Amino acid sequence: MTAHQPIDRAIFPAEMLERMASLYPQQAGLLHHRLPDHPLLSIEALAQLGESLPASEVEYNPGNVPIGIRPEDVPSNGLSIGETIRRIDSNGSWAVLKNIENVAAYRTLLMDLLGELEPVVIPRTGAMLTPQGFIFISSPGSITPFHFDPEHNILLQLKGRKVMNVWPAGDERFAHRREHERYHTGGHRNLPWEDAYKDDAQQVPLGPGDAVLIPVMAPHFVANGDAPSISLSITWRSEWSYRESEAHAANAALRRMGLDPAMPPRWPSYAWMKTVGWRIARKVKLVS
Repeated sequence: MTAHQPIDRAIFPAEMLERMASLYPQQAGLLHHRLPDHPLLSIEALAQLGESLPASEVEYNPGNVPIGIRPEDVPSNGLSIGETIRRIDSNGSWAVLKNIENVAAYRTLLMDLLGELEPVVIPRTGAMLTPQGFIFISSPGSITPFHFDPEHNILLQLKGRKVMNVWPAGDERFAHRREHERYHTGGHRNLPWEDAYKDDAQQVPLGPGDAVLIPVMAPHFVANGDAPSISLSITWRSEWSYRESEAHAANAALRRMGLDPAMPPRWPSYAWMKTVGWRIARKVKLVS
């Protein structure tokens, strides 16, 4: 694997950190970055990375899938991960390399980037926990289906163009509380889709040098442009995000008992008793 190339200037300029401070943690929005061409992020380096990762940390499939698709309905593209990435310009595919922080050179890159964000993040949501990185490689016109994620996330666009379509986190019109409960008890990230959702999307066009802040559990899908795309997603968790996860998991347990619990408040400090109860119940094995 190519050694990490030191970066000799700030990737996130001061004005971007000011913009992020006005959004984080609850609002999606356009940001900017100055990450230069990097040997770790070339097509060949990414193909080699994909071939080295465990199967559980690689996901790839045809890019011409519907916006809303059940995970069990996603077809194979018939290629290996290395072939998918090396031929991404012409094979109509979408791929993600997960948990790149487990590879030393990529972890250094990830931690360098996250370190620049600490002055914004720590005063608002505390320590940056569980840092993770994901790299997306997409063919022209490919779709990343409608889904949500449990991390605080900034997606940096490196090559090509795409449009991020994002909806407000915690709004049950787009992701019902049962979808949160399902996800936080082991379900897949993909969400049911309705065409009527399109009217309420916040659309964020992205080109090289652009980035987008995606709040925890904000539903979104991505439509790639007419050229191959490479994006780097840098993510972290917080005590806040973990509390939210635990509140939804606690609701799932209550639902199995025949109750119909309300959607937890967006700021989980208000659901403190529920999350503490969930932690205690797990510790004494009252729930699995």
